[in-house]
Amino acid sequence: MITMKKRRNENAHTPEPTFYRTTIKEWPRSERPREKLLQVGSQALSDAELLAILIRTGVKGITAVDIAKKLIAESRTLQTLAKLSPHELQRFGLGMSKAVTLAAAFELARRLSQQGSDTLTIHGPEDVVAFMSPLLRDLRQEEFWVVLLSSSNRVIDRKRITVGLLNSSLVHPRECYADALVQRAASVIFVHNHPSGNPEPSNDDIEITKQLSDAGKILGITLHDHVIIAGSLYTSLAQRNIV
Repeated sequence: MITMKKRRNENAHTPEPTFYRTTIKEWPRSERPREKLLQVGSQALSDAELLAILIRTGVKGITAVDIAKKLIAESRTLQTLAKLSPHELQRFGLGMSKAVTLAAAFELARRLSQQGSDTLTIHGPEDVVAFMSPLLRDLRQEEFWVVLLSSSNRVIDRKRITVGLLNSSLVHPRECYADALVQRAASVIFVHNHPSGNPEPSNDDIEITKQLSDAGKILGITLHDHVIIAGSLYTSLAQRNIV
């Protein structure tokens, strides 16, 4: 009788290889985010590396860079990440301290982009968008603002008028022109955001603009434009001949 040898079961369980995971402190100095920033400058760092510096430390088996990459991967963009509150950031596994640090950094970035208004002159809607977009594009609810201008179209100030859905009952010419009268502005531009990402004006947007334009004529304050900001898009109602 011929006895055949049993074939080894190819599907038999074999131990998974074990990978040794290093911490950032064990990385070469040239690859550590903080040391890399000092050596070659912040511009050379990736988004994840910059976030990792703010996050500071990882958790067991996961580096700060890993956490940063997860944040970016799940949020898809830094702009989306910047919209999150500290409590929402905690859903990614961050502690309260790390979440607050990131939220503060994003807010500083927004404020930095808004400085220099005392020397800004408005030449068209593009200037308005550059000036106001960092403030409005990441918001989840509508805000209505007025930009006050001098006779040479230099920005004097800007003021938030309302927060919430825009309608004619909330946006009254009295409130809209109050700061312009106090600061003796020669003209104004109204700006609000559409969190939906759709820059098209609603019927309320058009009606409000016409009312404010008529009120400005009575007060002797020119309404140059009403700009709607929707993410990276915008609409100028002056360009639509509504103002």
